[in-house]
This record gives sequence, structure tokens and C-alpha cells, in this order.
Amino acid sequence: MNESTPRVCVRDVMKTEFGLIEGSATIFEALLLMKKLRTSLLVVDKRHEDDEYGLLLISDISRQVLALDRSPKRVNVYEVMTKPAVYVDPEMDIRYCSRLFARFDLVRALVVDNKQILGTISPNLLVLDGIFFGLEQHR
Repeated sequence: MNESTPRVCVRDVMKTEFGLIEGSATIFEALLLMKKLRTSLLVVDKRHEDDEYGLLLISDISRQVLALDRSPKRVNVYEVMTKPAVYVDPEMDIRYCSRLFARFDLVRALVVDNKQILGTISPNLLVLDGIFFGLEQHR
């Protein structure tokens, strides 16, 4: 790493507020929660200790419910969500996280430490907040 480039990690730029929903909830219930929280993603909770988290994105709902003319009140979150959700370590350098997103064409990931969700991360946060955070640290 270049000495003049400060290290910025995922923890520095992640979004710490997120909504949690059960996989058995309907898409209608998920949309109500998304509107309430003003977010385009929800974390789908584990069903038990050995399960994995899922992600429900507004783009998933658009493609798998709206575009197919399915009723949001008759479709469950588990039918639309992405599971298992990809997650990254909070101490990962944002440059490596950005490479991971590019390599696997990701739009969101969870930030997890010791099996606990700390937040979410997206390419927008990595670029918009990450680069500016690094510049501010460099001053």
C-alpha cells in the first residue's frame, strides 16, 4: 500500500441502519417496512442458529414480483430473497471490497463480525464515502 494513501476499511463507510424481516413475511409486508425505513434493502433474519442471513432488494421485488404481475400479498420474502447473503469483514480495505463487488457483480453485502450484522455496504458507499473519507484522513 502506498504510504501517502490512508487505509480506509469497510467499517469506516458502512451503513449501520438496516431493517430486519422474517423470510415467511409477505412481499407486501416487506414493502411496508421498506417505505417506513426509507430503504431499498432488508436483511432476512436467520431461522435458526445454523442458518444464514438473506438479502431482499427492491430490484429483486421489481424483477420477480412486479414484472411477473404477481401479488405482493401472495408472495413470501423467501421466494424472492438472495440467500445466503454475501458478507465482508468490517476491517476489509475498501479497495478489496470494491474488487469483490466487481468480480461477483454484487450490489450489496452485509458487514458481519462474530456472526453479528454490523451493517451493509454497497459500491455507492465504497466510492462516494470511501474516497472522501480517505481524503479527509489524509489532510
